[in-house]
Amino acid sequence: MSAPLGPRLQIVQTCARHCVFGARLQRCTRLWLQRLYSTSPNKMLSLHDRGVLQTVFPEGSVPQLSHHLAKPQTVYCGFDPTSDSLHIGNLLAIIALLHCQAAGHTPMALIGGATALIGDPSGKTTERLAMSTQDAESNVLKISENLERVAQNYTTHIIKDSGKQLSPLRILNNMEWYKGKSVVQFLSTVGRHFRMGPMLAKHSVQSRMSSPEGMSFTEFTYQIFQAYDWLHLLQEHQCSIQIGGNDQLGNIVAGYELISKVSKQPVFGLTVPLVTSTTGDKLGKTAGNAVWLDPKKTSAFELYQFFINVADADVVKYLKLFTFLPDQDIASIMTKQQGAPENRVAQKKLAEQVTLLVHGDAGVEQALEWTKALYGGSIEALASLQTTELRQLFNQAPVREMFLEPGMTIMDVCMKAGCFGRPVDAERIIKAGGVYLNHQRVQQPDFVLIPGQHVLSNNTTLIRVGKKNHYIVNWCH
Repeated sequence: MSAPLGPRLQIVQTCARHCVFGARLQRCTRLWLQRLYSTSPNKMLSLHDRGVLQTVFPEGSVPQLSHHLAKPQTVYCGFDPTSDSLHIGNLLAIIALLHCQAAGHTPMALIGGATALIGDPSGKTTERLAMSTQDAESNVLKISENLERVAQNYTTHIIKDSGKQLSPLRILNNMEWYKGKSVVQFLSTVGRHFRMGPMLAKHSVQSRMSSPEGMSFTEFTYQIFQAYDWLHLLQEHQCSIQIGGNDQLGNIVAGYELISKVSKQPVFGLTVPLVTSTTGDKLGKTAGNAVWLDPKKTSAFELYQFFINVADADVVKYLKLFTFLPDQDIASIMTKQQGAPENRVAQKKLAEQVTLLVHGDAGVEQALEWTKALYGGSIEALASLQTTELRQLFNQAPVREMFLEPGMTIMDVCMKAGCFGRPVDAERIIKAGGVYLNHQRVQQPDFVLIPGQHVLSNNTTLIRVGKKNHYIVNWCH
């Protein structure tokens, strides 16, 4: 079926079949970098110490890569627009691009507007649902906004005082070069460089071939398209380095092999780890819901809370991965953390830095204000929020519009807000201490509402019944 394989392709095929290729590369990368660190000033490669960089391909090429990085290069990472937002699982790859930018290289983000219509089988047990061209185009625009916002926040807030002249992030869509390409031309010029043996040997293919559902020809060809993307970027934009998640190593290898057949230019693949917690859970998954980079899907407050609740065992790793703080600063933070872990100094710094990168200083300010309003018992913080912000903060709590009538009591407002079905229940629960107005417990049903205490300066009142039931009163003039 296939022509004889070269030695390098035979290694790829054999390693993939035994699921040892990634582990072998990681060990080799670690050993080479340990030897190189003592003599090389190359800061990009030192990302391995922080855990941002996991493997370098081809195997044993770290010295060549170090020499290659002595001059400015173009580095790219691909993003799949199968959703209308990136999530924090994608954030580490973006951070790796930004580290490259800080080191003097040109970062490039490639959004797969065309390949999203095909579907990446990596890590999938079943075929993805077909995506319409319209949905893919919409997702490309929204993911571009995610990337532009993070890149702008990095430039404005993270590296603003470095004095470096950075090459801006370039964002491309691979639909640009596939839209007018002939199928016959593509197969005759690109497809002929691929052999069935290595393609079938990939773990993403083998795992699906052995499943009842199998794999469609469409998904099987995904690796050809992704490999060609790199070749196109090399030829058109001199892009010699690809960054991807560790689960993308097979696709990176396919691109490397294609380029090695049609060009003599040196190219390298770098992978970042798939981040998990100490419990083994995939980062960004909370009760099955992703933590998104789009503020319309995950607010700055929610992102902040996600990272401030990171376990003590994970926080130092995440500081190294998701922030740009120098190692000595992280060491100082962890010394304070160990002295008083209940203060969660490390988690607060982590949450602040990630929120700053994703949402900017306005996002950090919002997250801190909302945190005070929800957990700090701060009436001032509550009074500073708009009704829409209160609804979002308190899980879409119902809003009741009403007039503040003279002599209106705590019982009256609770009944009109719909907190209770019967006055007898309201009286009983209020007297038992189960009702709070603006974080303050109230136990007198007939107590008359006091402006400034029960009615805030933003003309709202937050009612809580029990631990989780919130109601918002918006007072009309």
